[in-house]
Amino acid sequence: QVQLVESGGGLVQPGGSLRLSCATSRSIFSIYTMGWYRQSPGTQRELVAHITTGDTMYYSDSVKGRFTISRDNAKNTVYLQMNSLKPEDTAVYYCNARRVTTKSSYDYWGQGTQVTVSS
Repeated sequence: QVQLVESGGGLVQPGGSLRLSCATSRSIFSIYTMGWYRQSPGTQRELVAHITTGDTMYYSDSVKGRFTISRDNAKNTVYLQMNSLKPEDTAVYYCNARRVTTKSSYDYWGQGTQVTVSS
C-alpha cells in the first residue's frame, strides 16, 4: 500500500512562512512526479507545484516567486517552502505522486494538512 505522509501545516500570520514535507517509499519517489495540491471550501482541488524525477519544476501563477518545491532523494521526501503567505493561501494541502505511462496513469494522495493564514 502506497503511503504519502505529510507534515508541516499550521497557523501563520500573513507574510509568514511554513514548510510542508511529504515522505514516501523509495519505490514511489524514484519514478513518480511529486506535487502539492490545495483545496479550500467550495473550490476544486488545484495544482500548486510539482517536481519531476529530473527536477523540472512547475508552479501555478498564484504562488510563483513565493513558493519553492524541492525533493531530497536521500530521504524520499518532497518539500514545499511557502514564503510571503497570504490569507488566500489558506487551504488543505495535499501531497501527490503521479506517474503517466503510455498505457495508464497512477495517482496517490496524502491525507492532507491544513494551512491557515490569518492575523
